[in-house]
Amino acid sequence: MKKLEGAGLRGQTAGQTSLSTVEQEGSLRYLGYSIEDLSENASFEEVAYLLLLGRLPTSEELSNFEKELIAMRNMPDSLKTMIESIPGSAHPMEVIRTIISFMGVVEPEESFDDQLKVAKRLMSVTTTAIVYWYNFSKTGKRIEQVSNEKSLAAHFLSLLRQEDIPELHKKTLDVSLTLYAEHEFNASTFTGRVCASTLSDLHSCLTAAVGSLRGPLHGGANEEAMKMLEEIKSVEEVKGFVDQKFDNKEKIMGFGHAVYSIKDPRSDIIKEYSKKLSSGHEKKLLHDAATEMEAYMWEKKKLFPNTDFFHAPAYHYIGIPTALFTPLFAIARIVGWSAHAFEQRGNNRIIRPSAEYIGPEDRSWVDIEER
Repeated sequence: MKKLEGAGLRGQTAGQTSLSTVEQEGSLRYLGYSIEDLSENASFEEVAYLLLLGRLPTSEELSNFEKELIAMRNMPDSLKTMIESIPGSAHPMEVIRTIISFMGVVEPEESFDDQLKVAKRLMSVTTTAIVYWYNFSKTGKRIEQVSNEKSLAAHFLSLLRQEDIPELHKKTLDVSLTLYAEHEFNASTFTGRVCASTLSDLHSCLTAAVGSLRGPLHGGANEEAMKMLEEIKSVEEVKGFVDQKFDNKEKIMGFGHAVYSIKDPRSDIIKEYSKKLSSGHEKKLLHDAATEMEAYMWEKKKLFPNTDFFHAPAYHYIGIPTALFTPLFAIARIVGWSAHAFEQRGNNRIIRPSAEYIGPEDRSWVDIEER
């Protein structure tokens, strides 16, 4: 049998989108706006509005959008009951997948006219539900679903930590969600678009996308980067640590990218927040070791960090458990996945590529007695 080439469709154009451009040289834009401008000037809610509705909102439109999202945070009772039945040993990405799928049962998308309402509901309720499950699975206590926070990021942190949240922590997570919101035809987004091309419901499209993000070759690099950085006990150990990894032919998570060839533009942005947060922190070493590893990986292999790498220390500094790193990626990407589903539905043709056959040549049937 001919060996299957593992090209993974890299470099192949599989369709058109107006939502984002990802360029090899290290440029990322959402509907023409650079990720640098958006992360500096826009809230995540503004970015969500931009991606879902195709333009930046006015002040009044943004205020109304924020109020809608706040009103959609609470879980239906049936979802709360279901979540309490999920064991604490479950992977949080499996929980996210189940939340979205369950919402499709209790609050189905009746028609495509409901798609924007469904997307907003899933952004909001999933944020509450994953924190509720995490706290309940660890402590057995039922937390309040309501917070006084306006932004999704601050709401998440408030429920998680059950305390007043510093502004820098809120801003860090808000920017992070913007960085993760959209990234063209990555594996999970393309999975969602394939599902959308069958004219399936939005909950199914997003559940399919989460299933792809669950795989270790797509999501989870921020979690693995965190585990790796926690192994390092001093900045001086970094070079030896990296050399040992290469000698053992082990992968160093959080470096390189399927599209970018020089840099990931999101990395420098979250790195600056990690740097600010590390100042005076008892685990400042996490950022310092990450910075040293970034320099040495470029010197040794010309490999650059992707956005997941510095997300690891940044998330740790704002009190997010490692197990919730990838679910936060998913919550942010609900916006991008939904926008792609809208776009696919708007000018649809079922996605059904052809395959190159590499199996046996034509054969004749042999009765079972003669085999």
